[in-house]
Amino acid sequence: MNKKILILGVVLSTVMITSCVKDLIVNPNDPNIIMSGNLGNNPIYMKEALGKIYASFIINGQGSNGGPDISAPDNDFFTTTRALWNCQEITTDEAICGWTDTGIGDLNTQTWSATNPFLTALYQRLSLSVTYANDFIKKTNGSTDPTLIQYNAEARFLRALAYTWDMDLFANPPFTTDADVVGKFFPKQIQRAKLFNYVVSELHGIESKLGAPKFSYPEADQAACWMLLARLYLNAEVFTGTAKWDSCKIYCDKVISSGVYSLAANYRQNFSADNDGDHNPEMIFAWAQDGINTQGYVGTTFIIESCSDATYIRAERFHGLTSNTDWNGNRTKRQFMNVLVDTLATYGNVPVPTSDSIFAQCPDKRVYLKTKKSMNIPSPSSSGDYGIGVYKFTAKNTDGSQAADYNPAYASTDFPVFRYADALLMRAEALHRSGDNANAVLDVNAIRSRAYGNATGNITAAQLTDDFLLAERGREFYFEAQRRTDLVRFGKFTNGNYNWPWKGNALNGTNTDVHLNIFPIPGAEVSANPNIIQNTGY
Repeated sequence: MNKKILILGVVLSTVMITSCVKDLIVNPNDPNIIMSGNLGNNPIYMKEALGKIYASFIINGQGSNGGPDISAPDNDFFTTTRALWNCQEITTDEAICGWTDTGIGDLNTQTWSATNPFLTALYQRLSLSVTYANDFIKKTNGSTDPTLIQYNAEARFLRALAYTWDMDLFANPPFTTDADVVGKFFPKQIQRAKLFNYVVSELHGIESKLGAPKFSYPEADQAACWMLLARLYLNAEVFTGTAKWDSCKIYCDKVISSGVYSLAANYRQNFSADNDGDHNPEMIFAWAQDGINTQGYVGTTFIIESCSDATYIRAERFHGLTSNTDWNGNRTKRQFMNVLVDTLATYGNVPVPTSDSIFAQCPDKRVYLKTKKSMNIPSPSSSGDYGIGVYKFTAKNTDGSQAADYNPAYASTDFPVFRYADALLMRAEALHRSGDNANAVLDVNAIRSRAYGNATGNITAAQLTDDFLLAERGREFYFEAQRRTDLVRFGKFTNGNYNWPWKGNALNGTNTDVHLNIFPIPGAEVSANPNIIQNTGY
């Protein structure tokens, strides 16, 4: 499919602002731009408006067609996927960033406050996506055109996804729907459990209206809906206090039994320029990127460049990018290296041979690490030369060739949101927590057989524990913006028995308070909206 669907969007009219933060600028820069209110019911134009909602998650705006959606000193710095990645990764054992920009250090050390700019940006961006979706849904409600009915369902899916991240990250956000009157008002706050029920109900309501699995990648289809439902039920105990393991399994089963998806033969294909669903049997839903139509230092371009450096992991050599490269910020820690290299493998916790700087001897072929100046990170703001380099994402094709839509500055690699591997591991966890390790281990070993190339990495049902499952999710999904959510679900993010370097701003890590399992609602929002009560502990 032509990836341009994600960048053709037009600016929606008279949007209903769901955030009261003062610097949330959403006014169109060009008054001559077509507004959604003038589109009528023409499916061609409405597809472009739908594209605007998709685009709001991955790029800063429509460039010459409208400029950035939110004004910021660096328009790419505070985009949704980039801010989400920071909140989900550098707050955990998986990543640490050496940059000294305001807010980075707070995330590195779990010492953030309600004024952290990345939290504010992510909150604003998710609110903006909800706003765009509400406007589109209102315009297409009641249509009898089959195409518009499907587009309406896609917009409801995207709104549900934004609210899922809101619920996960901020717990109790302001809440609006297409039923609210357009205009300036103070949105009311919704509690986490109630929002969970709303999102689940929305997804059940649109399931039959979406396209069949893989009908038109990268648009959301039924499989994307099932994956989001599975992920909601996977985390239901965190969100509502009541576990829903059986429900999680039901929706994983739907994806797995559809017969449409399978594990890619090569793990790396999921993170290469040819990882899109038209070429990759594993990709269910992703934010589409290419070097021509989605230009910006966002998504996978940001991950690749921020993990590259001029000495150890050069973007030109490892990824094929030659312009504005080697930002030398993100890397992982020695502790997570030992998770990723797998204590069941030949390395375990022994020193890495100097002759094997890229861990080639590790039998688990998901390991895309490289030793740097020192494995130890002296301080949270130490140069990216310290720690363990990660080069999992690449701008090259899986075979190392150049992407068809190559650009020297911007990757053409889609950012995975849902992969088939996650359906297997979510089902494995649901089965394990329900006491069925005999079947759970089959899904885990399917993942490990791909990783090892054979059955030598397979485990027994007795070896499948909570700690093993958490570690296996780390090995499979590292740097895919899932780690914080997983650690919270397993009780390891804050005051549990699991620490890592610089957690709590301590060299060897320390327990932090449980209130940090939820981020604060931005202070400016709390001050501006009298309906908002700040999350406990902030």
